[in-house]
Amino acid sequence: MSQRDLYEVLGVSKDASKAEMKKAYRRLAMKYHPDRNADDPEAQEKFKEAKLAYEVLKDDQKRATYDQFGFDGISGNGGGGPGGFGGGFNGDVGDIFGDIFSDIFGGGGRGGRGQAGPQRGRDVQIQMSVELEEAIQGVAKEISIPTLIGCKTCNGSGSKDGEVKTCNTCGGAGRVRMQQGMFSVQQTCPECHGQGTMISNPCGDCNGQGRIQENTKLNVKIPAGVDEGDRIRLAGKGEAGAKSGPAGDLYVDIHVKQHSIFQRDGDSLFCEIPIDFPTAALGGEINVPTLTGEVKLKVPAETQSGKQFRLRGKGVKSIRSHSTGDLFCRVNVETPVNLSSEQKTLIEQLNESIQAAGDRNNPRKKGWFDNVKSFLERMTG
Repeated sequence: MSQRDLYEVLGVSKDASKAEMKKAYRRLAMKYHPDRNADDPEAQEKFKEAKLAYEVLKDDQKRATYDQFGFDGISGNGGGGPGGFGGGFNGDVGDIFGDIFSDIFGGGGRGGRGQAGPQRGRDVQIQMSVELEEAIQGVAKEISIPTLIGCKTCNGSGSKDGEVKTCNTCGGAGRVRMQQGMFSVQQTCPECHGQGTMISNPCGDCNGQGRIQENTKLNVKIPAGVDEGDRIRLAGKGEAGAKSGPAGDLYVDIHVKQHSIFQRDGDSLFCEIPIDFPTAALGGEINVPTLTGEVKLKVPAETQSGKQFRLRGKGVKSIRSHSTGDLFCRVNVETPVNLSSEQKTLIEQLNESIQAAGDRNNPRKKGWFDNVKSFLERMTG
């Protein structure tokens, strides 16, 4: 992934607020999400790039590090800086810039070869798509994820008889020191392969690993008011730890599907409603859908296409606020189609009546043509 400026990736200025960055990220996520661009690798790369930029810039400490040291700072080479982002991402910071989504088990714990004793399992990151109604009202979903769990046969020890011995070669350190001329070099123990222990009678179910891969079913509760890009953490529901170590966490990233009626922006909802010409001209009432059922909206006479009405308290109550947003309805006057001969005659009669009234019935039209006339006169000198 290219090291493009993170502010440039989101399309915001360097003094942008968190709200501005979130709005920019949500727009990019909706545009480049893999669900909508399955056959477009470039769009998927842009989604990953936007995700990374938002993960860094939404955190004050990480943002300050990036502002001061750039990519050197966040990769741990800040030249006297804070030494990268530390534990902000559960894994090696430098790996983030390789591909943050390349492996569903990627971002994992800090365990590895050369570490004896129990090791924390890696974190698991998945993405869950929900309907707009589910995101707004909350929902419980059952998911099935492939992950490593502790072997029940050996209780995670890896040994069939429960006996685990310290490696004689490295003394349990998992690494040995080799002398090469005047240099002393440490390397992974060739006997225990960095585990620090040896199993004489390995468990047949897990082949001595202490963990097996299995599809795990979990019930995930999505709280009411979540939005695109929000993340839910389930502690201890990630990958089982090695050597009976604690499990990692499960992170569920929320993707909200497009809705056929509403568009969401923060706590506000927006929709467009077609209305017929008589209602726009003479006024009337129309039924408007909301999250809690239909309501009546009074349309005043002489309403123009594009007029926006605000229904207070009919929007979204997000998980970050105590108040409920508003619903904004924009009306579009629909030109009638498939007219009968009689209807065409009636419209022609109406048009004759309007034309006879001069500019009284079309004041905006007159003003526009006056401006055009003035413009043309200036152009021709």
